[in-house]
Amino acid sequence: MAISVLIVEDDKNIQELLQLYLEKEGYAVTVAGDGGQGLAKFRAIKPDLVLLDVMMPVMDGWAVCKTIRSESRTPVIMLTAKGELDDKITGLKAGADDYITKPFEMRELIARIEAVLRRSEGAAAEEKARRLVFDKLIIDMDAFELYVDGKKVDTPPKEMELLFYLASSPNRVYTRNQLLDEVWGFDYFGDSRTVDVHVKRLREKLEGVSEKWCLRTVWGVGYKFEAQ
Repeated sequence: MAISVLIVEDDKNIQELLQLYLEKEGYAVTVAGDGGQGLAKFRAIKPDLVLLDVMMPVMDGWAVCKTIRSESRTPVIMLTAKGELDDKITGLKAGADDYITKPFEMRELIARIEAVLRRSEGAAAEEKARRLVFDKLIIDMDAFELYVDGKKVDTPPKEMELLFYLASSPNRVYTRNQLLDEVWGFDYFGDSRTVDVHVKRLREKLEGVSEKWCLRTVWGVGYKFEAQ
């Protein structure tokens, strides 16, 4: 079943361009021309993701985003001609998952949509499984505690989040950029060496504990949590 996207945009040209491009990429698209109509269509179709313009009649994007977030965790990407930091902060405080400034490249928009959807899926999975148990290893994200061979090991938050993310999908390989995107988030401005440093620190805590799992480097690609 196609992923559904609601476009709330009052500029007809941008609206039509977005609809054509997203449908070409395989998305099921619904459009709305103002904030009030957008909110009504959101409640009617319950889309998987919302592309939301800021400056619109009836209701502006900030108000629509706040209302959506009060009712749902559906991912929202704000579209705006403004690029000031204050506007970005306002959007994120309203509950937006990402923010892209016009004019933008369609390829960048698609990449951001895919990243936001992945994070949304990952968050839903985490809600169902916040405690992972393997041989001599317990990762408890509700308590933010790591137990290795029966002993609690003090672990910084990002190391916990990285280990939990990898272990949530055993044997799946992730690139460093994917891990930066998923664990550190779209607004992180560091480089991929950050991932290497955190993996090295985790290995110091986990190396040799069990033969049934390990943090594996996949050369030329990235990392995986390998488990039997």
